[in-house]
Amino acid sequence: MFAQMVIWQVPTPLRGSRHLFKYRLAFVVDGVCVMRYDNEAGKGDHIHFGAEEHPYVFSSVRKLLLDFRANMKGWIDEHTHD
Repeated sequence: MFAQMVIWQVPTPLRGSRHLFKYRLAFVVDGVCVMRYDNEAGKGDHIHFGAEEHPYVFSSVRKLLLDFRANMKGWIDEHTHD
């Protein structure tokens, strides 16, 4: 399992977003992306949990990273056993 986190600062907000960042944060397990935060132009900020997609309220890069890490930890705690 691994996480890939890419954040760009952009000169103008993407269509559907109100901030100056484009991002893609992905959590991949056994070659499958189980969770992804991103903000595609036109779709705005959202989270993918498997095949489900949910809106995400972006407030800051710091909060984005904290939320992503918390959800990643929750997934690990839920899907791994000692």
